[in-house]
Amino acid sequence: MSLVSHEERILDALRAVIDPELGVNVVDLGLVYSAVALPNGDIAVQMTMTTPLCPLSAHLRAEAQSALRRAFPDVRVIDVQIVWEPPWDPSMMSDRARRALGWRE
Repeated sequence: MSLVSHEERILDALRAVIDPELGVNVVDLGLVYSAVALPNGDIAVQMTMTTPLCPLSAHLRAEAQSALRRAFPDVRVIDVQIVWEPPWDPSMMSDRARRALGWRE
């Protein structure tokens, strides 16, 4: 399997992680900055929150790890890091997220 298709599977798995405040998945919200399958087979994800004060960061990180573990049970290491640079802003959302939140495109 190519790394590109593997990374798409990672993003697909992360779409199961729903921000409980907004009701939209973390991928469409633009919270996932990188999702890579490393050459050794491990998975590394960098994601952020809508604000550094978000009380859900530990919860969403754990949900992301669980979703990835379900999708990739044989992967040895799944590393999900919360990062703050660059700061998230609404322009990072997909059109699907904007529609779900009732925003004009």
